[in-house]
Amino acid sequence: MTTDNSVHVSVLGLGAMGSALAGALLKAGHATTCWNRTPGKADGLVAQGARAADTARDAVRAGPLVIVCLLDHASVHEVLDPLSGELAGRTLVNVTTTSPSQSRELAEWAARAGVAYLDGGIMAVPQMIGRAGASVLYSGSADVFEQYRPLLDLWGDSSYFGEDAGLASLYDLALLAGMYVMFAGFMHGAAMVAPAGVTAGEFAARAAPWLTAMTGAFEEFAAVIDGGDYTVEGQQSLHFSDLGHLLAASSGQGISTEVVSMVQRLVQRQIDAGHGEEGFARIIESIKQPG
Repeated sequence: MTTDNSVHVSVLGLGAMGSALAGALLKAGHATTCWNRTPGKADGLVAQGARAADTARDAVRAGPLVIVCLLDHASVHEVLDPLSGELAGRTLVNVTTTSPSQSRELAEWAARAGVAYLDGGIMAVPQMIGRAGASVLYSGSADVFEQYRPLLDLWGDSSYFGEDAGLASLYDLALLAGMYVMFAGFMHGAAMVAPAGVTAGEFAARAAPWLTAMTGAFEEFAAVIDGGDYTVEGQQSLHFSDLGHLLAASSGQGISTEVVSMVQRLVQRQIDAGHGEEGFARIIESIKQPG
């Protein structure tokens, strides 16, 4: 395993996240070459000791490890396709947000080009990189993960999910799905109380501890889902999970009911299918099998 700071790293893409990743490498003493399509993006990193490459090709040539943090899947191919020959024999860690199928396609592309490939999903905002709470999910080459893990750990807690290059992306996007729906629920609640003169800040002070406490139900739901028996005692039945009162209250406050209506539809489909006496966890069947 790499245990020192002798690895020369090239970072392609200096948006907020790419710059944060490069900054963490520089702070740890790694020789770092940076490239970005827009000139001047590397200036702050150069002041910290980075070398700015004029072209992506020059950056790739600088060292054995290439980190890619670009806009999207298309951008990765646009930058790397002309450099497949230069990348041969090197290691590529792609932390650009991509879909599972896109991650697998990039892994196949890298294999054809003779490039060792590791895919990553960053579970952090740029300001969190290198700090407690940041984590990065990886899948693809186990050898790459093990060899460079001390370096990868500079960004956040590293987790490896196996040789299937699409798994890190799958976990990443699944976690983000939960986050965005939760955020939408918070926004809905804040909108509900606003007509009563309650600020979003006041509502957040109430919502944060409540929602944090409610995440404790995840393990209980997971046990029911994995067991496949939604009739387990102790669960709130779907009949008692009807959200009609929330819809009525939302309408009464003059706000959109879209967020709550989405959950209500998932509940109602299972009730209509004859499962009203079963637990709330059963709505996962509505999600698994779209109507």
